[in-house]
Amino acid sequence: MTSTRRGSGTASRTIADLLALAVDAYAQRPALMQKRAGSWLELSYAQVGEIVSELGRGLIGLGLAPGDRLCILAGTRPEWTFADFAASSAGLVVVPIYATNSPQECAWVIGDSQARAIVCEDEQQLAKVKAVRSQLPDLEHLIAIEPGAGAVTLEELRERGRRRDPAELAHRSAAVGPEDPFTLIYTSGTTGPPKGCVLSHGNYRAILDMCIQARSFDDRDPELTYLYLPLAHAFALLVVLLSFDLGGTIAYFGGDTAQIISELREVRPTYLPSVPRVLEKIYTLVGSGMPAEQLQRAVEVGRRVRDLQAAGEPVPAQLQAGFELVDERLFANVRAIFGGRLRQAVTGAAPIAPAILEFFWAAGVPVLEGYGMTETSTAATYSSPEQHRFGSVGRALPGVEIRIAPDGEVLLRGPNIFGGYWRNERASAEALRDGWLHTGDLGRLDEDGYLYITGRKKEIIITSGGKNLTPANLENDMRQSRWVSQAVMYGDRRPYPVMLITLDLEEVVPWARERGIADTSPEALAAHPDVRALIQSELDRANARYARVEQVKRFFILERELSQAQGELTPTLKVRREVVYERHAPRFAALYE
Repeated sequence: MTSTRRGSGTASRTIADLLALAVDAYAQRPALMQKRAGSWLELSYAQVGEIVSELGRGLIGLGLAPGDRLCILAGTRPEWTFADFAASSAGLVVVPIYATNSPQECAWVIGDSQARAIVCEDEQQLAKVKAVRSQLPDLEHLIAIEPGAGAVTLEELRERGRRRDPAELAHRSAAVGPEDPFTLIYTSGTTGPPKGCVLSHGNYRAILDMCIQARSFDDRDPELTYLYLPLAHAFALLVVLLSFDLGGTIAYFGGDTAQIISELREVRPTYLPSVPRVLEKIYTLVGSGMPAEQLQRAVEVGRRVRDLQAAGEPVPAQLQAGFELVDERLFANVRAIFGGRLRQAVTGAAPIAPAILEFFWAAGVPVLEGYGMTETSTAATYSSPEQHRFGSVGRALPGVEIRIAPDGEVLLRGPNIFGGYWRNERASAEALRDGWLHTGDLGRLDEDGYLYITGRKKEIIITSGGKNLTPANLENDMRQSRWVSQAVMYGDRRPYPVMLITLDLEEVVPWARERGIADTSPEALAAHPDVRALIQSELDRANARYARVEQVKRFFILERELSQAQGELTPTLKVRREVVYERHAPRFAALYE
């Protein structure tokens, strides 16, 4: 591929041959960056290609056959991507596992997928697998990224691969067809055990083509993407594939979420895939030092200017003068947090308040929403700086059809839609009907084709008075508060809704100390009358936006954060509502006494 095809991708036939074509096209460009001993080191496409080729041949040397499943149990790091490309090149099917999963959760994915091999990050992850090994008769090979983990290391696998003919791997890659399974991704599941989504090479090649046609990545200069999202999630996987397809660079975070903001300043990315919580924290960090009315006026000025700029229209001199003042005092600092070069951030996986999106837009950091599921090979809709509407998740990607069912459910159709769940015909038949994916989400389309998600079918609360409530709306409003980290509404078949609240201790503890509250332990703060009054004021603010029958009447403050370890959150930090309801049933019930 020559430079005249920049922005068109590798035009690979499958994901199995994508990396080899990327190496041919972008050989000396930096493919990735990783932090080692305080410095950011680069690897070129040629270097990544060599590593992946050796690993792919090493996997063949283990006796793994085309179609065999290989699990990856590791955090977000370059070696995850190396193993993923190597397995795909060898015709294997990659099965990601979240690094936060418990041993029994790992056992479910490994066992249900009938995986023959697994790549583990280190001794800690390997110990999870060993603890359940007796339950996994199909698992033959344990591979470790870190040395000293008591398994074959990636380096040893590379050494084995060097002794095999590269033509063997090329033959395997060429034999893979678009209809063959590429990855088997288990949905994190807010209810029930995870289901394995079978996604083909054709599904992911289609979604890559859609994103390129929609110009999700800049097609003028290669993007530099900062990646902290778990690679076990479809969102991160798509971002990596798209970056390699277009010759971009991925900067893998150093592994410590507390260092994300400092690393953003170091890397200075142009593209940032994110989840709402990180953006909410930055919004709170910047906005908390300014009175609410003053912040609102600044956002109004900034938004007017950015809207005119996006439309290519001139900015009136008086408006420009006011904008330059707030830009210098506020918005420039916001851009600096992201490194000063961010062209676009994309958020997904959970709702985010439109007010936060408007703030970042005004600051010159477009944070745009998309929508999709694992079942859609990650995405189905997109937004762009030129075409977006706050509160909407955007319009259909090229080739995707959207329909709203009579009951309000969002239905999707397109070449990116999965073929069904692994070994689960019943669930497949429920999800795929007459060629349409039934998403389980409720939504509406406006006259211009913008999709608005209004709730989940299974999460609608119907009060004893017959009122239908969408909990996500008021929950989202409460999470805008700097003092609140999570909010979960409850009230099905009850006279009115109530709510569980968790505190953002990074904000509440300094607030409490300023007021002379001596005991700032989570337990003491949750029970303190001043803290309860603070949260009540935030709830009053959120309630004011809703009709009286929709308002939350009472709440309790949980003495800790909701936890993945206790099953209350998925690995992508979605609330497992039924688990929360069951675990805290007595406290919810007490609010009605």
